[in-house]
Amino acid sequence: MTKEELIAKLKTIVQPYIQNEEAFNNLSENTDFINDLKINSANLVDVILDVEDEFDIRIENDDMERMVSVKAAMDIVNEKLAEK
Repeated sequence: MTKEELIAKLKTIVQPYIQNEEAFNNLSENTDFINDLKINSANLVDVILDVEDEFDIRIENDDMERMVSVKAAMDIVNEKLAEK
């Protein structure tokens, strides 16, 4: 999966939870879920669960703590897919 495909999938996953439309429209791998998109911590858990479902992976607690930006989410997804 290319970087662009992965970003597009993540963008679809986070869209229902965002509070900042402008930041969402400019989403890149440098986008922070909490500071830029204004996703609260409860919804961040929903994002993580949706990522698990979309990619058929299991994200452990220590990975969840790292998953606060698009770049971190991409790294974690790629790591988990490589393990399969």
